[in-house]
Amino acid sequence: MEKGLMFDESFILKLKEKFYFVDEDDVYGERLFFDNSGGSLRLKKCVESKAELECLPDCPERTHQKAKDLKKVVVAGTEDILKIIFGAKSGALVTELTASQTMFQMIKIIMETEGGDNVVVSSLEHPSAFDAVEFYAKKTGRELRVIPADKVTGGINVEDVVKLVDKNTKLVSVMGASNVTGRIINVKEIAKRVREINPDIYVVCDMVQHAPHSKIDVEDLGVDCANFAPYKFFGVRGCGFGYVSDRVAKLPHHKLIAKDEKVFELGTPSPGNFSATLEIINYVCEIGEEFIGKTSREDAYNEGMRRIHLQERALLNRLLEGSEEVEGLRHIDKVKVHVDDKDLTKRDLIVAMGIEGIDYSDLVKEYEKRNIIVCDRVRSSMYAKRIIEAIGIGGAIRVSPLHCHSAKDIDKFLKVTKEIASSL
Repeated sequence: MEKGLMFDESFILKLKEKFYFVDEDDVYGERLFFDNSGGSLRLKKCVESKAELECLPDCPERTHQKAKDLKKVVVAGTEDILKIIFGAKSGALVTELTASQTMFQMIKIIMETEGGDNVVVSSLEHPSAFDAVEFYAKKTGRELRVIPADKVTGGINVEDVVKLVDKNTKLVSVMGASNVTGRIINVKEIAKRVREINPDIYVVCDMVQHAPHSKIDVEDLGVDCANFAPYKFFGVRGCGFGYVSDRVAKLPHHKLIAKDEKVFELGTPSPGNFSATLEIINYVCEIGEEFIGKTSREDAYNEGMRRIHLQERALLNRLLEGSEEVEGLRHIDKVKVHVDDKDLTKRDLIVAMGIEGIDYSDLVKEYEKRNIIVCDRVRSSMYAKRIIEAIGIGGAIRVSPLHCHSAKDIDKFLKVTKEIASSL
């Protein structure tokens, strides 16, 4: 299915009903929200379940029934996040206010142990990973080695990683997919190859961008650490989750002394955050069951993520190639699609683009005038400067729809794009 597989229009309408503000803003009216890489549309049940539990005064560490009920949510959430979202058979869960905090925490734990005189990080990393590696490299006196980007694909090449790794490399940090180009990184092969050089190396993977688009399987990938952000995964803000392998969990880290080594939480956890994340899993399972019927929760989730990925690939193909209704971005005069890898099986639903004759920030405003929300990634942004320079472009408009968008939504965006391009 190189060009994906589109959901039926009726099914998309059902999915849209599960989200807030898909087709309109509560203040500004009709709009297309195509900035889901900067956050994501929110599932109603995620917000509602969190709000419901936040109303309760009960502490989940007590022994009365309501407290026990809240504790069950935390336990179930922890188990499902590890097993179903991360695909982990062992290891431990790291919880923080943000996914960026989990990344800093996980890298800190590894870097403050002995061994190794260098670390390797991708030039495409989000600052939460790149800066964490750089910070602890300086703090611990290790050499920082940076993997170059492939300016054709918008990703990184396995061989470029291997060249920088030796028997004294402590850690390698690569992301699951680029948050500017959407290129999926071959993390599994990278982990395999670097461990052939140094079996004791730690492999860390930022999955924040990739998690909403495709199934994570830390066991199959062979990584020691991974993270995701619920607010970019149809969920709520105020929480970030990380996975650490058993060997990372055994390293010295902040914890209450009396608790087990696999416990990373400090203080009373928020049941609402776990409840909201369980609703993400429920939603994906519902999609899976639509196609394979009632089955195990894990199988339903995996099928749901597979269907989401295929739907988004079909949307990506339509965005790039267009249809009988309208030309795609690859074919509209004056439109430039940056690092446009033709193999859609290696891409998430993100497009980096521009239009000749208009500045990126001005282009964002032109889309907003027409009720479409997109984001510019330019050198003035601390989040984008290193990345866009690494892939050899001056900037880009990042277009990131979601699986619940339809072919009609894509066509609307393309028509507006052609209108703007034709006016210049």
